[in-house]
Amino acid sequence: MHTVAIVEDNAHLRELLTRQLQRCHALTCCGAYADAEEALREIPRRKPAIVLMDIKLPGMDGIECTRRLRKAFPNLNVVMLTEHGDSDLIFEALKAGANGYLLRKHTTPTQIEQALAEVMAGGSPMTSYIARKVVNYFQQLGNPPGLERLTSREKQVLACLVEGWLYKEIAHRLGISLDTARKHLCNIYRKLQVSSRTEAVVKYLRLKP
Repeated sequence: MHTVAIVEDNAHLRELLTRQLQRCHALTCCGAYADAEEALREIPRRKPAIVLMDIKLPGMDGIECTRRLRKAFPNLNVVMLTEHGDSDLIFEALKAGANGYLLRKHTTPTQIEQALAEVMAGGSPMTSYIARKVVNYFQQLGNPPGLERLTSREKQVLACLVEGWLYKEIAHRLGISLDTARKHLCNIYRKLQVSSRTEAVVKYLRLKP
């Protein structure tokens, strides 16, 4: 059973999400907070596995809250669940350490549950609209510094990584074994001097003007 904390200022949405999580067999809500300040006080005590985070909050916004939580708890999974699909907000959230980004209007309750399961399995769930924006951004970058050190296969694996694919999905898509996919990922992390898939994405997002 994975525990989930909710940070959402809309009381109605907060209640709906809480009820939805309580109906899940593999998930349970351990706390629901109306603002970032309360979340920063309570989440260290509750120790959830995942935080569902809105962006526009009264006082401190969800991006800064994510940044502080991830700095204090590097293994905490934070998934943005918001109505805002602005490119700058997407990239700022990912830079802050968000593991996934879902647009509320494009995400059903079932898809939220699937996204939370995906992030616990090591994935980076994104609404397809968001994933396309991220992919387009990487395509516009061309070959940023550091990418030239990757082999063509490693670049293919990295492209899958950016799209939020799970390791087993990357292996299946590229027709390689899971062990081979993991070896490529280890090489990517070593060459880019990062230690996780999120850091690999952030490595490039930091190049954004």
